Amino acid sequence: MADIRLEDVGHSYDGGRTWAVRPMTWTWRSGRAYALLGPSGCGKTTLLNIMSGLITPTTGRVWFGEREVTSVPTAGRNIAQVFQFPVLYEEMSVYDNLAFPLRNRRYPKDEVDRRVRAVSRMLGLDAHLGRRSRRLDPGRQQIVSLGRGLVRSDVAAVLLDEPLTVVDPAIRWTLRSTLKEIHRDTGHTLVYVTHDQTEALTFADEVVVLKDGAIVQAGEPAELFLSPAHEFVGHFIGSPGMNTLPGEVADGLVRVGGQVVGRADEPLPAGPVRVGVRPEFARLGDGPGSPGLPAEVTAVDRMGAYDLVHVRAGGHPLVARAEAGSPYEPGAAEFVRFTGGRVFLFRDEVRCGQVVPLNGRAG
Repeated sequence: MADIRLEDVGHSYDGGRTWAVRPMTWTWRSGRAYALLGPSGCGKTTLLNIMSGLITPTTGRVWFGEREVTSVPTAGRNIAQVFQFPVLYEEMSVYDNLAFPLRNRRYPKDEVDRRVRAVSRMLGLDAHLGRRSRRLDPGRQQIVSLGRGLVRSDVAAVLLDEPLTVVDPAIRWTLRSTLKEIHRDTGHTLVYVTHDQTEALTFADEVVVLKDGAIVQAGEPAELFLSPAHEFVGHFIGSPGMNTLPGEVADGLVRVGGQVVGRADEPLPAGPVRVGVRPEFARLGDGPGSPGLPAEVTAVDRMGAYDLVHVRAGGHPLVARAEAGSPYEPGAAEFVRFTGGRVFLFRDEVRCGQVVPLNGRAG
């Protein structure tokens, strides 16, 4: 295993008029589990296929450790790739499909059997080993495809392109936990493409967020949730995502709808900003607080474990999270407080500061 290093790598499908992946330099460290997260069309699969060798990038170089592999085909890169839909030999049994990558590389017979049975056990395939793959439902076929990608112990990396799309939602959670277990067992470098934030946040050591072909932030799941460095990350991660309100900075004070909500934690040029706060850090109270805004309740979503309270604050919509069974009703006048030292300022979508109380410091 080795680091996978992208050196000024970019790709265009139309001769450079537009970029599916904007030129970037990035390193995927050996032995780590990564989630490559972003919306459809942001370049996730293109980036994965550049790493696997299915696509030669328009610009830049790809390195596996000290070896440049930019023009090396997939077969010469010693990687395993799992696609969004099953790729199997349908007339082979499940056992033979799992064993095929090992036999193809002349693993000893007892090692083949040991690896196949270990992966089968982890993926819940023991009862299906003797069945022909074509007789399985599509979700089970995809689990076999996943097993084929994970069965080898000697690969440089395992690249997974939305591998659970066709799998029954009821067993996805178990499979995500299984993937983490297999990763601990093998120490493979895993890169897992997904548009599902739950998959990304529960699976990965590090989440890499992609937007319009560029990486906008990478970090541990808690870091992305608690400290978004880009407005898009705040919106995309979280359910619901981060509230953003138009505001102004002047003389160090931050205003929303003409109301002072605090001060910037560092000097900023006067002008417009976006003020971001997650529902988890927006609390409704019965009196003014700092920072915060007068608000009117417009709707309440009773989610069971908690309530989501929709308000208009400073003339703009905002969602606050409250305890289940909260007393809030549409039409009520309230005051929304910002808590936890987690109120951020953005300009041109990039975080430029934080809001703190007039006499306090950021938490």
